[in-house]
Amino acid sequence: MRPNIITEAGISTRLNQWWSSTPFITSGVTIICAAIYLACLLIGYDSYSEICFLPSAAASHFQVYRFYTSVLFHGSLLHVLFNMLTFVPLGTELERIMGSVRLLFLMFLLATTNAIFHLIVAFLVAYNPIYPVSYLVNECSIGFSGVIFSMIVIETSLSGVQYRSIFGLFNVPAKWYAWVLLILFQFLASNVSLLGHLSGILSGFAYTYGLFNYLLPGPSFYSSIEGWSVLSVCVRRPGFILCTGGTTYGQLPTHSNTSIAPSSLINGNFLRNISSWMPSRQSSTIQTSSTQEQEDPRFPGRGRTLASTGTEPTARESSANLHARLLDNTTPSDPLTNSQHAALNTVRADATVIADQTDTFDEDLKKLVGMGFEKTQAEVALAAADGDPNVAIEILMSQQD
Repeated sequence: MRPNIITEAGISTRLNQWWSSTPFITSGVTIICAAIYLACLLIGYDSYSEICFLPSAAASHFQVYRFYTSVLFHGSLLHVLFNMLTFVPLGTELERIMGSVRLLFLMFLLATTNAIFHLIVAFLVAYNPIYPVSYLVNECSIGFSGVIFSMIVIETSLSGVQYRSIFGLFNVPAKWYAWVLLILFQFLASNVSLLGHLSGILSGFAYTYGLFNYLLPGPSFYSSIEGWSVLSVCVRRPGFILCTGGTTYGQLPTHSNTSIAPSSLINGNFLRNISSWMPSRQSSTIQTSSTQEQEDPRFPGRGRTLASTGTEPTARESSANLHARLLDNTTPSDPLTNSQHAALNTVRADATVIADQTDTFDEDLKKLVGMGFEKTQAEVALAAADGDPNVAIEILMSQQD
């Protein structure tokens, strides 16, 4: 019998396969953080007080650069190794959903908001009249873990899972996952920045609930960046994912409505979210008019809502209706020019491609359900994997571990 090449592959082969499947921005951030640590190690640089996030220095001297330098520098080999091993799977999944440029903007936004939350909490705790803790404003923090905690919150809200495993030892409800990790790291590891991780969780929830919607640019912004000639080399790389080519098979669940504006911070929906203390899993319903639909600015793609009861037309029905309308409009009394005929044929071909993609997606979904996976989780995983059932199986298996 021919040996199984996959199972008998060496460590180097598996590492190459793992790294080659990592998207462009995720691998780029990993290389930058590792290179910065190695450079500091080789030249003997250890003046972290100059580049770390120090609330007192950032506020008194307006040293905004600390918002970003503190994210890229790490204090030890285990620090950078653990952070990057945690970041790669998170970044890979989010980049496949959002696109490369969108993920890069998201990490920039999270690094900025994490630092702002860190400043606010540090000064509130340090100068409160009841029990001031002044050392927090002079605490120096470095590392990518704050952004990682934000991404954990975002990825958990998108996964649709009910439970998450803590180091394979026990399971906790998904809504408590980030908080349990925060407490465990605080007790199990030394020199851990509680405010840095807490600020990351707060930024993740703020993003998930749509409080940053007014800071997010539209799809045309990302498309214009992808069209820059100076980035053509990056865009042509196999690992680069276009923002317009994100999830194509469905809309991933989110907590907030796309119409959230800054004024909605004080409305009843937000107060109910705060009163629940932790987010609960639910599919967001986009309220639209009969002739216009809105698209979530945080996540690309649009389709039927998960766990819907059939109130929204499927892609197959939409393409069939479009085809029927085109045939009805093409009558002998309304002759078409050659260019109009070509455009009509193109639309019909596009509708056929959409129907074929939907058929393939439904078939793969049935296979995953037949393998024992829950339908909702299988649909989310298949959407995150861009329709690749093998990648979807890996995502589902990792969620069960």
